[in-house]
Amino acid sequence: MSSLPIGIFDSGVGGLTVYRALHNRLPNEHFIYLGDTARVPYGTKSLATVERYAIENSQFLASLGIKMLVVACNTASALALPKIREKIGIDVVGVIGPGGRKAVELTRDLPKPRIGVIATDATVESNAYVNAIKRASEKAQVFQAACPLFVPLAEENWTNEPEAFSIAAKYLSKMNDFRPDALVLGCTHYPILRDVIGRTIGENVKLIDSGEATAEEVEKLLAEKHLGNGNSVTGKRQLCDDLDHFYVTDAADRFARVAERFLGTQPSKLEAIEVYGADELKK
Repeated sequence: MSSLPIGIFDSGVGGLTVYRALHNRLPNEHFIYLGDTARVPYGTKSLATVERYAIENSQFLASLGIKMLVVACNTASALALPKIREKIGIDVVGVIGPGGRKAVELTRDLPKPRIGVIATDATVESNAYVNAIKRASEKAQVFQAACPLFVPLAEENWTNEPEAFSIAAKYLSKMNDFRPDALVLGCTHYPILRDVIGRTIGENVKLIDSGEATAEEVEKLLAEKHLGNGNSVTGKRQLCDDLDHFYVTDAADRFARVAERFLGTQPSKLEAIEVYGADELKK
């Protein structure tokens, strides 16, 4: 199985930041990415609907032959991991647990660490990051803030516009009052606005990219399971090269444009497909 690719799915384009983190940390690995752009956003959907979408995406990727699945969508990570693990017989890694654990790790020497979390409304309401942090540390204090407009700002690449800074100041005013030691970027879009967020929250606050934390845990899991690809890549691999395959369920052209904004390049292999449940896949 070690030569098989790693599957990644997200509700749209935000998971490309997780793909980038995995690609940079694991240059020998190949990836298959699915962006469910026809059904985005997941944050406004019911638990049952998110679980159904997540299972269908997972089964589609599993049908292509993958050795591990990374759920890059924070909403699906918060609500659907148990159901996904029930349905597919491979290791599944979400983004919330690794992000929460990394924040605890970076503040463990403090007597009363203060950890902030910024995310979409749905992720904040789920308390998934709070629970992940509390499982890793009994002494951590946690404060959350929803920042929904960060998503369109990232997709439009408004990373240095005055409007981005004014929106960040409004969203993060109470977070600044909390004075966090570390701040979890709890949405896959938010690393695109890292500079805006960092300058607004203060340079002394450690910013936790959940995608980077996830890539670190995936690397450890591959080693533990002896699943790392031993075929060394000659030279430095480029993002979105022809060793990685991208699928979307709608709007492939827009996905390619946003991918170029996020990653600096468009996918070499990009296909629009329809995702079905397990029964339909077997027909």
